[in-house]
Amino acid sequence: MRAARSDAGFPFTAIVGMDDLQLALILAAVSPAIGGVLIRGEKGTAKSTAVRALTEILPPVDVIPNCRFSCDPDHPDPTCPDTPHGIAADAPHRTSADTPHGAAANAPHGTDASRDGSVGGGIRRAARLVELPVGATEDRVLGSLHLEKALAEGVTAYEPGLLAAAHRGLLYVDEVNLLHDHLVDVLLDAAAMGRATVERDGVSVTHPARFVLVGTMNPEEGELRPQLLDRFGLTVDVVASRDPAVRVEVMRARLTYEAGPADFAERYDGAQRELAERIVKAQGLLPDVILTDAALRQIAEICASFDVDGMRADLVTARTAVAHAAWCGRTVVEVEDVRAAAKLALPHRRRRNPFDAPGLDDQQLEDAINNTTPEEDPDDDGPDDPSGGPGGGVDPSTSADGDEQVPGEATAGPAPSGDVAGSGEPYKARLLSVRAAGVGVAGRRSRALTEVGRVVGDRARVGREAGRPHLLGTIRSAAPHQHARGRSGPGLTVRAADVRLAVREGREGNLVLFCVDASGSMGTKKRMSEVKTAIVSLLLDAYQRRDTVGLVTFAGAGATVALPPTGSVETAVRRLESLPTGGRTPLAEGLLQTAELLRVAAIRDPRRRPLLVLVTDGRATYGENAFARAREAAGWLGQRGIATVVVDCEPRRGVRLGLAAELAGDLGAEYLDLGDVAAGNLVRTVSERKAA
Repeated sequence: MRAARSDAGFPFTAIVGMDDLQLALILAAVSPAIGGVLIRGEKGTAKSTAVRALTEILPPVDVIPNCRFSCDPDHPDPTCPDTPHGIAADAPHRTSADTPHGAAANAPHGTDASRDGSVGGGIRRAARLVELPVGATEDRVLGSLHLEKALAEGVTAYEPGLLAAAHRGLLYVDEVNLLHDHLVDVLLDAAAMGRATVERDGVSVTHPARFVLVGTMNPEEGELRPQLLDRFGLTVDVVASRDPAVRVEVMRARLTYEAGPADFAERYDGAQRELAERIVKAQGLLPDVILTDAALRQIAEICASFDVDGMRADLVTARTAVAHAAWCGRTVVEVEDVRAAAKLALPHRRRRNPFDAPGLDDQQLEDAINNTTPEEDPDDDGPDDPSGGPGGGVDPSTSADGDEQVPGEATAGPAPSGDVAGSGEPYKARLLSVRAAGVGVAGRRSRALTEVGRVVGDRARVGREAGRPHLLGTIRSAAPHQHARGRSGPGLTVRAADVRLAVREGREGNLVLFCVDASGSMGTKKRMSEVKTAIVSLLLDAYQRRDTVGLVTFAGAGATVALPPTGSVETAVRRLESLPTGGRTPLAEGLLQTAELLRVAAIRDPRRRPLLVLVTDGRATYGENAFARAREAAGWLGQRGIATVVVDCEPRRGVRLGLAAELAGDLGAEYLDLGDVAAGNLVRTVSERKAA
């Protein structure tokens, strides 16, 4: 019976209406070789609650006392940095009464003791949940080498990171889409290899790192790159149910839990214990599950029918089908195992365009299964199969397909009042960057001093600041003080104040903010379509370079923040496609709204430098002294040194007023005439001018 406590977590078996998510997490726990789970969903859908609840049902692990890497007493890793695993004198003393398998308290590692299936000196503990913060550094994730000891004593002193702590447990990354790409690469490499390697200044340390990797994200804040998305084994899209009865059940459960967490958790003790035992049983059955040639061919044909890239989809689907069969208590993979595996392993791998919404066509999946199922096998065991998850089969009502939008589809809200011009086929954009180098967030666009890149110097460490030490700089700092510190033999006496950190130059990510004139003065639908095509191409480039983007539009009597700064380029494309055209031109209001948005963005993310793209013909027709007010606003923006490009959309035929060029002068911006370059050359011309 669970001991009453006030900090009891929400039980995994009490989660309502999330069968697909629960099944994916369970299968990853049964077979970590699947490669982890990525949970995509809108805010407030209990993604984090489900992940944290999983640790309550994970089997406990036997570990060697004082081993920082949680080595298994029965199968210690020979390359573990803590080898040999001698049991220290101060190791926790366990008797046969409080050790489940009667381990001898201080028996040396590797000797047999009177116990059931373990080795003397082993202790049992709960599986760990290690949470990785978004702002974590690479040293915090992988671990670091103790530079002072290496220089003074000539020994390799390794300080383990979060990957070591997560070994044989669960590593949870909330908002994984906001994590730096190189850290995501590190995590996925470790999850796939089962090991982590730290290399610093010619010294290499490797240690085991096998864990269940779970990431959560809100797609509105930006997507993962396709290369990283593909590395997650399974993906689940979570949306709140639109069924009032289900929502009532969710509210009732949550309110009851908040009123008495311990009492609420105690109600589910039996179900939690039963689920944990079933996971252990499935793990034991996993090596005995047979994946027949027919099942392999069926998996291959299903993956081919969805036109996925590479072979990872086939392998993950096969591993997931084997895990599902073990979870259901079967020793042979059947059709329902392949169906369940495909629904979890393929949705995020069938994307062909960066702006395509992920998802899986259920009818296409059923057709593929039916076309590859032998006649003697059942061809439809789908939703009625009672073994899909802890509460029953997979509920098709939890599918997110109904909520997905594709480029060109209007967002929720009132229909636009003016004409809507669509964009053409986007094209590859050349690099558009901020001209002067600065200090920014690691990315792929402008030159800047960042956390990653080539070493260009060193600097003093502030307090106990984390970061990669600069070896030669540290030696130069410590060497003059050796005599005063009484050092006469080999080695160096290094103190914390001597440590110098490396200064690195790489590429930064920027805030690319579009300020778009949507008034009637923008001319014909064809011209607006050309402008939208150019902006979509720039957005595609921003997607590939992992920038933050924003969109301000002005028309009629005011300006609108159509999209606050976000990493979701897909959302920006949808907002742009649905942008109507018509009305007067409140140019000054558009510039002032842009200035306010940039001010707020600088407070929220001060290290991300902005790049403003103003798309207008320069005319201002709303209010008194409209153009004078617009020039005043432009001058105010120009004084702040914001990198800007002005795209002049004034028609070439007829009388040209040249107002956009005057605005570019006030802004201190690069000027571009749209009529000289046409839609297909817009990005190329801007990029060449910015790179000059």
